[in-house]
Order: sequence, then C-alpha cells, then structure tokens
Amino acid sequence: MAERRAPALFTIPAHRAFSDALAAGLLAQHGRRDGGLALARGIILLPNNRAVRAVRDAFVRASGNGLLLPRLVPIGDIDLDEALGSALSPIGAEADIPQAIAPAERLMILTRLVIDQRARRGERLETGEGWRLATALAAAFDQLTVERKALADLKALQPDDLSHHWQAAFSDFDALAAQWQQELAARGLIDMAERRNRLLDHVAARWREMPPERFVVAAGIVTNAPAVAGLLKTVAGLPRGAVVLPDLDQNLSDEQWDAIGPVARPEPGRDLPPPANESHPQFALKLLLERMDAHRAEVALWRWGSEHDARAARGKAISNALLPALLTGGWPDVPTAQRSLKDVRAIEAANPAEEAQAIAIALREAVETEGRTAALVTPDRALATRVSAHLRRWGIEADDSAGRPLSQLPPGTLLLALVQAGAEQFAPVPLLALLKHPLVMAGDERLAWLESVRRLDLVLRGPRPAAGLAGVTALLSEKGSRQQVMRESLRPWWAQVVALLTPLEAAFSGEQSLPALFAAVREAASALTEERVWAGHQGHAAAQCLGDAEAAAPQGPARADGAGFVGMLAQILGGQAVRPPQGGHPRLQILGLLEARLQQADLMILAGLNEGVWPGLPSPDPWLAPRIRRALGLPGLDYRIGLSAHDFANGLGAPQVILSRARRDASAPTVASRFWLRLKAMTGARWVEDDRLIALARAIDRPDAPAPAYRAPAPRPRADLRPREIAVTDVDRLRADPYAFYAARILRLAPLDVVDADPGPAWRGTRAHDVLQRWMEEGGHDPARLSALAQEMIAQAQAHPLLKTLWQPRLLAALDWVASAVRDQAGQGREVLFGEKWGRIERAGVTLRGKPDRIDRFADGTLAIVDYKSGATASVKQVKAGFSLQLGLLGLIAQAGGFAKEAGLAAGSDVSAFEYWKLGKGTDGNFGFKRPLTDPKGSYKRIVTADFLAMVAGFFDDAATRWLTGDEPFAARPHSDAPVFTDFDQLMRLDEWFARDRRAEGLPEVNHG
Repeated sequence: MAERRAPALFTIPAHRAFSDALAAGLLAQHGRRDGGLALARGIILLPNNRAVRAVRDAFVRASGNGLLLPRLVPIGDIDLDEALGSALSPIGAEADIPQAIAPAERLMILTRLVIDQRARRGERLETGEGWRLATALAAAFDQLTVERKALADLKALQPDDLSHHWQAAFSDFDALAAQWQQELAARGLIDMAERRNRLLDHVAARWREMPPERFVVAAGIVTNAPAVAGLLKTVAGLPRGAVVLPDLDQNLSDEQWDAIGPVARPEPGRDLPPPANESHPQFALKLLLERMDAHRAEVALWRWGSEHDARAARGKAISNALLPALLTGGWPDVPTAQRSLKDVRAIEAANPAEEAQAIAIALREAVETEGRTAALVTPDRALATRVSAHLRRWGIEADDSAGRPLSQLPPGTLLLALVQAGAEQFAPVPLLALLKHPLVMAGDERLAWLESVRRLDLVLRGPRPAAGLAGVTALLSEKGSRQQVMRESLRPWWAQVVALLTPLEAAFSGEQSLPALFAAVREAASALTEERVWAGHQGHAAAQCLGDAEAAAPQGPARADGAGFVGMLAQILGGQAVRPPQGGHPRLQILGLLEARLQQADLMILAGLNEGVWPGLPSPDPWLAPRIRRALGLPGLDYRIGLSAHDFANGLGAPQVILSRARRDASAPTVASRFWLRLKAMTGARWVEDDRLIALARAIDRPDAPAPAYRAPAPRPRADLRPREIAVTDVDRLRADPYAFYAARILRLAPLDVVDADPGPAWRGTRAHDVLQRWMEEGGHDPARLSALAQEMIAQAQAHPLLKTLWQPRLLAALDWVASAVRDQAGQGREVLFGEKWGRIERAGVTLRGKPDRIDRFADGTLAIVDYKSGATASVKQVKAGFSLQLGLLGLIAQAGGFAKEAGLAAGSDVSAFEYWKLGKGTDGNFGFKRPLTDPKGSYKRIVTADFLAMVAGFFDDAATRWLTGDEPFAARPHSDAPVFTDFDQLMRLDEWFARDRRAEGLPEVNHG
C-alpha cells in the first residue's frame, strides 16, 4: 500500500469560471508531461453528464488545438436519475454486487404495496394517488439508503409522542419498508441507491489498497452522501489525487462559518443536536467536509483562472449577501468595496411575458457580440419555454438542456388525451381534443380528417350526448334536426373512428388490469397516428417510457380504474424529461439549476427569482414526520433551499450577470425571492435596475403609429339584400340593435354553443315548452299526465344528475300550477285553442311570422296570447319604448287572421289579454304565477289593452319601413336603454368605440356586457 499524505483539497471561488479554471490548472500540471499522454491517462470525477460536457468544452477552449482528454467520469446524480459512470462500474463488477431493480418495476411494486396496505384497512386508493405515494415512498427509501440508515434505526425511534396521523404514517412506512426488502430479496436485486453506495465503496477500497498511477481529480461535487464523501476522502489522499470543490466560501470568518450550525447528524436513540442552517449555500459543503474528516482551513485556493472570470471583489459581495440571518445586521459596517455588485443588473418586469421578452433581447444582444457566450439559468420551465419561443422569432435556436416533461410534448399529450377520452367515456371535450391532436392522421389524410372533426365539433355543440361511442353514434342518427345533412355526411367517417377507438373503450369499461390498459393505449396511439407517435427523439422517449411501464405493469396493482390510470400515466410521463438533440446556438444555453452547475458564461441571466420558484417550495414528506426525519439524520425540507442558494451564488460569479423577476404571475402578485431581497438590501443605493431592457421589451411589439379610431359600424346593404320576411322574435333585435340583426339575418352568422355545455336556462325553457306542448296536444286536461311527461323528459335528458335533481321539484311544482290554472280557467269558460302553430301576415311591405306558445279563447270570444317564461320577462317600460314586442306582434297576426291556415283561427278576432305565465318562483314563494302585460284601464302601471296593438303596429311599421324596405343603415347599439344582444360585440368591435362615443355625446358610461 502506498504511503498516505495530507489531503489535497482545493476550491474554485464563485467569481471564477469553474470548468475553465479546472481545465487551465490541469493543463498546466499535466498537459506538457509525456507529450500530453499524462493528461490523457488521468481520471476526472464529475457530478453528472452535463458537467462532463462543460469540462470537455473547457479543455477545448483552453488548449487552442487538438489534445487527448483525460477520462471524464460522472459519478451519477440521483436527482438527474443518472447511473454511475462507465469507468467506475467495471471496477465494481469485481465485487459481485447484485444488479439494481429497474425504476419502473420498483415503482409498480411499491404502488401495489401501498394500495394493498390501504385495502386491508378498508380504504380504497386510486391508482394515481397510489403512484404518487409510492414515488414519495421510494424517495424516502433512497434517502435512508444514501444516508446509510437501516430498518433497525427506524425501530429504535419509537415515536410515541407524535400525533395520531404521523404515528399511523410511521407505522405504515415501517411495514412497507420490511415488505419492500422481502420483494427485493425474492428477486435477488437491490435498490439503485444501494448499488451506487456499494460501487463507490468498492472503488474507494480498491484505490486505497492500490492507488492508481495516473492522477485522479474529483471536481465540482457537492453531494455529501457518506459513500460519495468516502470516495472523495480517498481521492484527496491519493499520491496523485485531488478534490476541487466548487465555491467553498473562504471569505467567511470563523464566527460566520460556525453560524451555519452543526453538521453532525444525530444518532437514533440520542438527544437531537441543535438544528443547523440547512438553507445556507455553504451547508452542503460544510457537511461534505465533515464527512471527509477535513477542515475548511485545509482547503487551498485553486490558483489558476481564465479570461472568463469576474473580479475577485464579486466573491466577497456574494459572501456578505448570503450570510446567516443572525449576522446580516452587520451589513452597514461592511466596506463599500465588499458590498458592490459591479456588472450585476436587475430587471423587474410587470409579468412573465414581459420578463421573457426582456431576457430574449438580452440574449440576442449577447450572441451578436463576437465570441461572447450567454446562458439563461432558471428553474421556471414555463419561462424558459417563453424565452425559447421569442428567440425563434429571430432564428436563434437555444439549447434548452433541462428539457421538457414528456407530458407536455406531442407524444405525451396524445397518450394523455387517449386515456382521458377513455376514462370520461368519450365525452365531447376529451373526444374532440383527441381527434384534433396534431399527431392524429398527420399524413396526407390530415386535411380530410380535420374537416370531419370540425363538422363533428359543430354537431357536439350544446349539452352532452349519451356516454360512450354509442352515444355519439345515436346523436348522428337522430332525425329531423337542423343539422340533418351534416350528421348524415359524418356517419361513414364516424364508423372508421369507432373501429379505431372501440378497443380503447373496451379497456376502460370498468376496472381492468394495468397491462391491458397500457396495451390498449399503445395500440390506439399507433392506430390513430399510423406509428408516427413513436418517431423522432420525442417519440423514442415516449416509446421507451411507455414500454418500461407496460413491461413492469404485471408487478403493479391487480386492477385499475380509468380515472386512477389517468393520474398514474400523467405522473409517469411528467417525471420523464426529454432533452433536445444537440444543434442549438453554440454560444447560447438555457439551463435548469442542476444542469447549470459548473457552467459559466460571459453573461449569466438568473431568472424567475420569486419565492416558490427560486428557491422552490419544499415538498413535504407524506411518510415521515419532520421530527422523525431529523432524528434519523435525513436532510430537512430546507436542504434543497441551501442547494439552490449555492447554485445562485455560482451563477452570480459570471463577468456579467442579469437578475430577473416578474411582479406577478399568471394569477396573482408575486413575492421577490429571498436571494433577490438580500442582494438588494446589502447593496443599497448601488442596486442597479436595467430599465433599458424593460423599455425594449415593451416597445418591440408596440406599433409605430396608433391604430385609427374605429367608429360604430353602420352597414347599409342594397335593397335586394334586405330581408322581406321577419320573425316576431327578431323585431326586438332589429329595433334595439340593428347591427345585431344585420349580422344574424343578412350575414347569417350565429354564435356556437359551448361544447359539452351545462344545460342552461334556454335549454331548460325549451324542454319545459316541449312538455307543455305535448300535454296540450294530448288534450291538456290531466295534471298527472303533465307531471308524467315532465318526469319522462328529465329522466331522458343528457344532463348532470345534480342539475336534474335540483330542477325536477321546481319544474314539477310550476307545471302543477299550470295544470291547475288551466283547469280553473276552463271552469270560467276559457279554453286552450292551440300552441306552437305558425302564423303569418303581410304588413308594411314585409311578411311577419310567429309561433305563440299558446292562444286561448275567452267565453266572450276574445283571445289571449300566452307566453311561457322560465326566465325574466319584459318590463312595461321596455314595451312602451318599442322593445319586447313579441306578444303584441303575435296579437297582430291573430287579429289579422294569420293563424287561419295552420290553426283555423279566422280574421277579425279581438285580442283582449297578453299574459306571461312564469314558471319560476313568485313573491309568495310558490312556483308558477301569471303576469299580464296589459289591463283594460291601464291599472297597476300596465298598458291599456285597447291601445296596445295600435302602439305595437306603429313600432313595427316604423322598423320595417326604415330597415327592411327602406335605406336606413344598420347601426350598432343606437339605444343605450334597449335590451342588450351581446352575440356580435366582438364583430362590431364594441370595446373600441362604445365608451368613447358615449363620452363624446356627454352620456354616462354604462356596462355594455
């Protein structure tokens, strides 16, 4: 065994570019020995694959020409789900270490164990929730393994003083841990974290016994797991070994270093030590040194640097800004030079869109400078995606190395759309989302496919059809609808869709086995896309992810329901990050926090500096109480905050730095990150905000000149384009808002119903009218029959059960009142003549047509016009102003004999009553009441009956003469007190002129919605 020596420990401070400084130093030490072969024979241990790439690029920059690189070996980052580097695994193979269980199989087994455990207690746990708890359980197992805690340590705790909830969770955890060990033993496998520990221990033991003749350097590693710390301790003691730590703060005094807190982990059964300041950026390194049996004083400064370094004063300012909270009171005494953050700027945007635009501008400015590099570092993936999109505007493709979750990429969204549609029994919204997906029939058939899907979209507008593919088939087979031709044209195409989706529907009918569900989703995705879903690097990732899950599915829960499977697959796909292939801009990067470690650029933009984003909110452990975790020596919830603080400090060391945040997110104001607030408080008046970038971001999409003022539209079509026939229901629209009439009856535009709409007042009113009409056609005498028809209609209605349950007693009460009122009036000589019959007359040069809800005849031979209303009725004031004329217009038609052809009602009949029959609740609390519009003497502020029809005729003749047979323009909203028709507000560009025109006329502004 070779002679040991003092550990070779070094640090590269934050103000130096780590990778470049490391490469420069190793070239200086080994690059010229043995013609460069000494460098090529060396080994550099790095934290992850991204760091390997960064150090490789740094060697290329530093050499200026070709060279043989040392072996760059990632030790594997658990957070990145990376395995141990290939250069170390063969060494560990000699130790006969068992293989690790596959991650997908592991989570499937744990999900089954969790669900079965709850089932034994009589609790039903959905598959998706079981997968979430299993993921947290696996993370807890990994932390115990990494920290070298055994099941015996758990049993030694005996947490009797915990709340009932945490005691139950701890008991479940203890039982599941034992079951998991039995599952592993039965398979002859171990956890990946355990295999990593054993491999690292074996490599460390081999090197202690037989130190390698070549140099070994461990660089940039902050993971303080005992196995990693043991390997680093061995490397530091090798004759030709060294450990280079990233940004160990040597500016801290001993008092400040001690204020970070104790780092010794507690032992089970012993008193807990005082809590450490785990959120401090130096805590992880302090714990690492402790486990390496090293002291900060033994760590020397790496004396090499590069042209990419910032000024040394930057490091002192960073150290002061991130002091432990109890010591920040000394900031006023810090010398000015140690509080200055020269070349660090801040941008504070109004919202994320503005922040992304300003960042994109800064990145573009950087890459337009010859040889300058730039990087955006942010944990906010939505912000990174926005910036990438802005850069593409200028033809700049950024290398977003953090990638995006598979659940957000086209293959993943297709798989989720499939399971969502199956789980919801092909309800309209998920069905259309699936059929419109860009990968579905993406070849030559795409255009014809989309045309059919768009026609189906129109058919599915309104309330939901019956469940399943059969419900849509029945909808397309309905007769007598206004979309009859469209529905018939869709049937052949829909038959093809049914053939493609029937296997998926069968798989989601009730609870099924997990393998069957995965297989059905895979087959349906392949059939709908003709295998295109698996193409490209995104498709390959989807195929691998789904294939792994399907292969492991037999080890999972025995059965799964549709909704639970949706949640499960969403978590599986969301946990798989897909990184794009290389080929982005060579001097531009977009990095997450893990990928940014050891990275340095001339311009570093640290973005998303809001609480909850950077640092992120810690995720609570659902299995182990915080006190249990602390007693076991596991990292606390603040440990991740400390790592993100260290990442922030490293990013601040670039020559040029931009900090950015948005004052609000998509839904609410934000709180600035604690890191942002610390820097701003420490620098004081020297805090620099870059308003220039914000101004550019706001100006880039601002038009050169303001848009011309848009006036209220008033189209004047030719006489031959003006309709010569009008319905009584359109007269109100014509008088109140002529432009709305123009759009609906001349342009023939109509608003679309919402897909899968909740049945609203109009839907309920139509069905109530239908029930009353059927009852009248059957004689209109039996109240029990009316109630039976209503209950039959509600039972067959495609509406939410809650809506039907709430509506039924109200409707039945109102219909009982109608039946009672009809019976009472029949005893007084009033009879129901007919309802829902068309009538028409010629008047003022046009045809007026209408269909009343009901017309009655009094004993004296006069008529009553009845309108059923489930909503609000017109006020007398509106009628007198010339609006809400429907009852009067129907009276004109009846008086002139317009119903003679359909209903046999001769001309010359006198109309003596105009009534609204309300189906809602009256002032007395009962459902159903009558509201007459006229009165023979004008009592109760009603219209005098004898004057009503003459008044209505005058209003109609005026409207017909001006707009239908005349040349009057169809002006938009000419009356501020008229009933509002909002269907065409966007078409008339109402917001651009309404308020302005009212101000110009000296009128008060009103709510036009």
